[in-house]
Parts: sequence; C-alpha cells; structure tokens
Amino acid sequence: MSGNYARLEAVQQITNGKKYQTSKPKSLKKIWACDVFNLAKMEEALAKKTFKAIKKCIKTGDAIDAETAEAVAAAMKEWAMSKGVKFFSHVFYPMTGVTAEKHDGFIIADSDGNMVTEFPGSLLIKGEPDGSSFPNGGLRVTNSARGYTAWDPTSPAYIMQTDNGSTLCIPTTFMSWKGHALDKKIPLLRSNAAMNKAGTKVLSLMGETEIAPLNSSCGAEQEYFLVDANFAAARPDLLITGRTLFGKSPAKGQEFDDHYFGAIPERVQVYMQDVEDQLYRLGIPAKTHHNEVAPAQFEIAPYFEAANVAADHQQLLMTIFKLTAKRHGFVCLLHEKPFAGINGSGKHVNWSVGNSTQGNLLDPGSTPAENLNFLLFCGAVIRGVHLHGPLLRVAAASAGNDHRLGANEAPPAIFSVYLGAQLEGIYDSIKEGNLDDASEVSIMDLGLSQIPTFVKDSGDRNRTSPFAFTGNRFEFRAVGSEQSVAGPLITMNTMLADSLNWIAAKLETELASGSDKTTAVVAVLKDLMANHGQAVFGGDGYSAEWHKEAVEERGLANLPTTADALPALKSDIVKELFASTGVLTAEELASRFEVYAEVYILKIETEAKIMIDMAKTMIYPAATRYMSDLAATAAGMRELGVDFDSTILNAVADLTNDMTTAVSQLGDLLAEENHGSEEDHMQFCATKLLSTMDAIRTAADALEVEIADDLWPLPSYHEMLNIK
Repeated sequence: MSGNYARLEAVQQITNGKKYQTSKPKSLKKIWACDVFNLAKMEEALAKKTFKAIKKCIKTGDAIDAETAEAVAAAMKEWAMSKGVKFFSHVFYPMTGVTAEKHDGFIIADSDGNMVTEFPGSLLIKGEPDGSSFPNGGLRVTNSARGYTAWDPTSPAYIMQTDNGSTLCIPTTFMSWKGHALDKKIPLLRSNAAMNKAGTKVLSLMGETEIAPLNSSCGAEQEYFLVDANFAAARPDLLITGRTLFGKSPAKGQEFDDHYFGAIPERVQVYMQDVEDQLYRLGIPAKTHHNEVAPAQFEIAPYFEAANVAADHQQLLMTIFKLTAKRHGFVCLLHEKPFAGINGSGKHVNWSVGNSTQGNLLDPGSTPAENLNFLLFCGAVIRGVHLHGPLLRVAAASAGNDHRLGANEAPPAIFSVYLGAQLEGIYDSIKEGNLDDASEVSIMDLGLSQIPTFVKDSGDRNRTSPFAFTGNRFEFRAVGSEQSVAGPLITMNTMLADSLNWIAAKLETELASGSDKTTAVVAVLKDLMANHGQAVFGGDGYSAEWHKEAVEERGLANLPTTADALPALKSDIVKELFASTGVLTAEELASRFEVYAEVYILKIETEAKIMIDMAKTMIYPAATRYMSDLAATAAGMRELGVDFDSTILNAVADLTNDMTTAVSQLGDLLAEENHGSEEDHMQFCATKLLSTMDAIRTAADALEVEIADDLWPLPSYHEMLNIK
C-alpha cells in the first residue's frame, strides 16, 4: 500500500475505531504492591532471624550471609510460583540507559525426567549474561565477554505481568569479570555511600550524636506524548527514532494554552487508569497526572522514594507506559522532541537528602537562618553546581535532549542555582559575614471572605533555572524525558559528597580554633559563597543578557550540544571528583565517555539515514506525482485556451530540487569515513549532519504546504496531535 493510502486509511481507522474497554479499578488497598516481594511479604515468609538480617541489609546496607540469601531465595520462589510464575529474570541497566533482562525457568528435570523446581541462593545472588554485545567503552577486549549480574537486596523483586505471561524480576547490578561497573546501578549505589560518609562527618562535627544512614531521594516527573498507533505505523521516523524528521507546524498547536491542565481526553484517561493500576501493583507511588503544555502531551509524577529504588521504578515505569500504550492503540513517545516547534518533554528530577534521625536535610523549616545543618547542605549543593556545572550538563546530555535545552521551553545549557528570594537573601548576608533572615511571613489574601487565606511559599518558582530549589528539595529540570534518572542522581550525589568533604575539613579547622558552631558555619559558608556564589542566579535564564553575563562575567560554561558537553568527562576536575569519592575508577569513567559518544553518533547517523530513505521513497514521489498532475492540468487548460498560473508548479519544482540537492549532500557526508577522534566525530554530527538534515526538512516541510493533501504520504501534525 502506498504511503498516502496508508495515511488516509489510518484516519479512517481512528474515526471508526472502537473505544478500549477496561475493567473498573480495584481498591488501592487490594492492589498496592501486590506483585512486589517487599518487607511485609518477607516478614510473613521468613524466620525472624532471617527477616531481621535482610531488613537490616535493606535499611542500613549491612552485608547478608549465604544462609540468609538461601532462605530469601526459597521464600521468593514459593511466593512467585504461588502467583503462577514459571520464570525469573535478573534485570539490569547497561550504560545505554535501557533495561536488560535474562530469563530463566525455575524448572529442571531429574534423572527420571520428572519436573523439579530449583532456585537456590546462588542463582539469586549471581547471574551470568553474555556481556559481549553490551557497550563497555574499552573495559574489556572483544574476546573477553563474561559479565555478571549480582542481586541488589535494597531494591525489591517484583512480578512483571504481561500478555505473554508473568516473570519474577530481580533488580541486579552488572559488572565485568574484572569487577568493572558496566551499568548505572553500581555507581549510583557507590555515590550514595560516598554522600552518606561525607554527610555523616559533617553532622558529627555539628554535634549530632545519633545519625542514621543518609540516603538521597528522588521523585521524577515524567512527560510523554501519545500518538495513535495507526498514524505511527505510517511514519518510519517515529517508529525508529521516536521523533518526526518531517512535518510542518499545525495551524493550531499550543498557542492558546488550552491543553495545559485541561480536561483529559476520555481515551487517555482510560489509558492512564490502566497504567496506574499496574504501577500500584508494583509499589510505584504514582501521585499526579495531567495534560501538559502541548496537544497530546501528558505528565505523571510519582511520590518520593529512595534514589536507588526510584531509579529502578523509573525504568519500569517507562516500560509499562510503552507496553500499555499498545493495548490502547497508542504509541507512547518518550523522545525529548518528537514534534518540531511543539513543546518538548523533560523529566524533572526532584532530589533531596536525609535520614530517619535528622530528617530531610534540604528542608529549611520555618526559620532557615537558624537551621545550620540545612545551610551547610544547601551550601554544599551551591558549591557542587558551580564546580561541576559541565558534569551536570553531561548528565542531561543526549541527542534528543539537545533539541530541547535552551529552546525557551526548558532550562538553558548553562548551569546555575535558583534559591528563591528568602534563601538568596540569607546567603547574601553570609557573604558579608552575617546570618540574617529579614524575610517576613506573607499571607495570600484575595479579599474574598469565602476563600481561605494561607501562607505563601518563601519564594516563587523559576522555570528557566536548570537547578532550582523548590521548598525542600532541588529540582534538576534539564533532564530529558527518555533518560535514566540514574546518571543525574550519580552526579548530584557525588558532587554533594565532594562538597560535604570540603565543608567538613573547613568546619573542623574552624571548630578547632575555638569558634562556636554558628560562627564556624558562617565562616565556612562565607568562604564558600565568595568562591562559588556566582552559580546563584534568580533571573530569566532564557535571556540573552544572562547568557552573556554567565559566560563573560561569571565564568560559567555554556555547552549547547552533547558534542560540546561530553568531553567534560575527560577533564581533570571530573576525574578527581570520581576518584576521590570512589564512585568511578579512571577506567570506568573513560568507558562512559566512549559509550555515550558512540550512542550520540549512532543516533544522529541513524536519523540521517532514515531521513534520506523517507525523502527519496515517500516525499519525492509525492512531489513528482503532483508536478505531473499540475503539468497535465496546464496542458489541458492551454488546449482550451485558458491561462494557467504556474506559480505552484514552479514552487514545488524548486523545493523538490532543494530537497534532493540536500539529500545528495547528506548521503555524501554519511559516506565520509575519516572523522578523527570521537570528539571530532561528534562535532561532525552536531554541525554538518544536523545542519544538512535541517536543510532537507525545511524544503520538505514547505512541500507539505504545497502538495495536494491526498498525495501527501505522511500523517500530519494536526492529525497526530488531536487525539480521537
């Protein structure tokens, strides 16, 4: 079937389609975490001694012995098999950011051919997937393929239920035979341990005597688009790259601001309900959902969880979004910029640090100037962002996110910290050697007696800041919607650990000199703000004035593309950061540059190849058919003695020529082989390839305006963005 007929049939199928029916939701009490082997289920299934040991491991990170693992494995198997599960899988997260699985059956055959189920502690603790096809960035040679997965007891096992059956899924780490981290979980766990060690040191110096282990927490807001599967099937670009490589802007997009927080379409509401029921079964605390800015764009936000569990849950959430979309006749698009000129999708990572004894250490309380622990931890974040802004940019770097950052819909690629008026005033006073809080409680009073008054927050929000304080946490707003949150969490935890170590050393010196705690804290923070306060900015991050001030006056880095950002991983300051905290070895850090660079290059080159194919096999034939139709019409009119206006024919001919010329140029660029270093190759993709692709798109999108609708082969933006 030719492209234009496929598109028109897609419209017909949607118009005449039946609504997806779903059962009424069950009560939250019945389904919450019913498919999770959590502490509550372990307590029911394990002996008291065993349960106490595994609980201590989960809560404090203590080691467990082989006997405990054996008992947990037996209980886990019995629980899973009682729910009809026949297979188990070690789930791990390679450096590509995707989720990987290796499935094994519980059953084996004995010598008589009888079925026996088996799941000893050794199988729970260790798996051995073939590591040869996973990117490793030079951590092993080609003929050394062995890789191990190792059980992470701190992230609960769960049952993944799909139309193809149910599987017991066990979150694991992934490493090479030599013990190098090949995943994102190992460095995340290490970064949390480093932060805990440094934070405990600071709290001890502040006189705290009972200090529970510190943990970072995460709540990631997930934005996404839904497109009818019939339309997606007619668009190779969407199916393969996750974004549209062609498409003119619709007559009505998001300009009216009528979609944001509007009434959720019925079909989408049913989808959301289905998704959330599955999330609740897996113990994922979905808290909020709503329409986002763009048509067909939506958002879900979970409640806060421990960072390691939250990272696993984020991966699982993205999987469920995509699988559930298929059942509802949708395709879920997690790409950061699936539609040019339409609001892109981010994943705002809300991050905080705390424990069970001191609470949330990034919560200022009602009197932040008196909360010395908060001031130190918040100051540590300010120092971290200033020193490691380029590394934060790396944590948000991807080919997809480059289309979004700095596009006046997302934070700029320059990293600064927004504190809000109250906190900024406190730290300004600290710069002068004082500790004042001149802010007053502000009441929201509309002058309407029937509307209750309430206390306003201490500061407004700043949507143009890439790293904003939002009341009791920092919001890393620059992260892309398709990215794993593990990378940002690793970066934030590690930079915090480094800054807390710096603060501990300074604080110890001040206290040893006889200063009281308050005087010592002010002295340390005064030094910190003098050297790193230039990272604090509360204005418009989109403005040209800020970009100039940030770079020329404050010395902050502006890294607009992934090609510009990734070389920061090779800098001495980043090498020292990860080495001193023990989060990544030199080899592991170098491997990440190699893997991320390769992924970036491959994504852009794949898009370029698909663009050439679509331009040649879909758009060019539509253009030539239309020109042929126009030429035939012109000849017929001339035979009748009627003048023919050739304006449209000439425009189509010129645009087609522009497109084919650019397509030829792109093909020549792709054929080039000698690009030098990875840095050079990335810059080649970021400049020459993308600029040539833009030229092809400009001509093709202009053709879409000129060519007859029944000949245009691709579903248009206005068709895809209006969900029926």
